Amino acid sequence: MASHESQCSCSAHRSTPSVHQSLDEMDFERGIWSAALDGDLERVQTFLKKGTDPNMKDQAGYTALHYASRAAHQSVCELLLDHGACANSQTHGGATALHRAAYCGHISIVKLLLNHRADPSLTDDDGSTPLHKAAEQGHLETCVLLVSRYPVLKTMKDKKSRLPVDLSPDHKTFLELLEPPQ
Repeated sequence: MASHESQCSCSAHRSTPSVHQSLDEMDFERGIWSAALDGDLERVQTFLKKGTDPNMKDQAGYTALHYASRAAHQSVCELLLDHGACANSQTHGGATALHRAAYCGHISIVKLLLNHRADPSLTDDDGSTPLHKAAEQGHLETCVLLVSRYPVLKTMKDKKSRLPVDLSPDHKTFLELLEPPQ
């Protein structure tokens, strides 16, 4: 169904009026999460200077670090971690910032999180590790990094008894990298 704005040429802008937003959406937009997702370093700094907890979760259980990691905003991730953001905070679905970065193939963010003690063996509600997420998306460089630091990840099965190799694209490089020892 077309919106009113697409039907009316007199509309000056396309933003959704706040009366159409839920309270959760308005809280998100006014909060640190939106600033982190947008990579707005100055706004994130302002929130932190005003005492906003970098580990504060939105309604879905995501922290600002989850959003910044997913969007590959390195400087925002560094700032949040330097201000005490927990690299292992999990959403209601069990995802960590490392899951998000690995799924997206953001290698520099994966390195940053691992250097800040992110636990790559934490699983989400499906039993997936960050290696499962990187493998299913075909992010070879991320898989190489995770396996080089934590070889045991190759042997971890998700809740459907799948190894990371079972989720990877069917090419030789992935199979050689992710195949667990017999």
